[in-house]
Amino acid sequence: MVGQDNFLGSAARYRLFTAVKYLVYLLLALNVWLFLDEELRALEHTFVDGFAWSEAIQVFSATIDTAAWLVLLILFELETSVLDDSRIHGPVKWALHGIRLVCYVAVFYAFTGYYAELADLYRATALSGFDACARAEGLSLLVDLDEYVPLDASNCAAIGGEVLRLDGFPIIAEPDTLRSARWLAWTDVINSAAWLLVVIVLEVEVRMQLRGELSPHTLRLMRAIKFVVYATLFLAAAYWGVDGDFLDFWDAALWLFAFIFIEMNVFEWQYESEHTRAAAGRAPA
Repeated sequence: MVGQDNFLGSAARYRLFTAVKYLVYLLLALNVWLFLDEELRALEHTFVDGFAWSEAIQVFSATIDTAAWLVLLILFELETSVLDDSRIHGPVKWALHGIRLVCYVAVFYAFTGYYAELADLYRATALSGFDACARAEGLSLLVDLDEYVPLDASNCAAIGGEVLRLDGFPIIAEPDTLRSARWLAWTDVINSAAWLLVVIVLEVEVRMQLRGELSPHTLRLMRAIKFVVYATLFLAAAYWGVDGDFLDFWDAALWLFAFIFIEMNVFEWQYESEHTRAAAGRAPA
């Protein structure tokens, strides 16, 4: 837990750090609603006849993923900054671990949803001699990943050349648009896998820190792994900024900020632990 003696320096600097950190957390909570709104709008064009419970993760992958990660973020905040180490035992410890396990299941489930969406984008059939204006009724046009518009007289004339239909969905796409959507779907899958690796490394680091088993060699190894993974996440965020929509870029940037704060919490926690051990070593017998 963070105390008055901290590596950030002055109390004013620490208060600013805390205020900015919790502002980022609140903005991430808002993103859960924004993703839900986006996915509900996409649902009007995808599973128009309803969907099975097994397909819910594909329909609401971003919402479930973001909500589960938000709870995990709060749990890491509690363990690395809010709760004193002496309180993380018994019912508190088991409650934290139980909620975390549910969230891990949810984020892995969301990963399978991203993969299912990617797979659907590769199941497409070319339509030869397709007259978009003559067959517009009941179809939607893919304009970006998870973004569709009804195919109607206002946009059908602009569709020419090769057209593909997503198998099992009343959705058509032009080749360039579909190719771009596939790249964005790949980015979703890679980003989700990278975050899973981040949380595994953090989980190991937190558990070893609580047991006092985090050696300098292990710490250096974990930091090297996290450097590579965070670099991957940064590249994904940059790609969304260039070719994706603003919400994906904004959310990715916020999550990077949020976990920078968690990493700083961990550094502060390790800093305090080292000072506590040093003070105990200097104490008279």
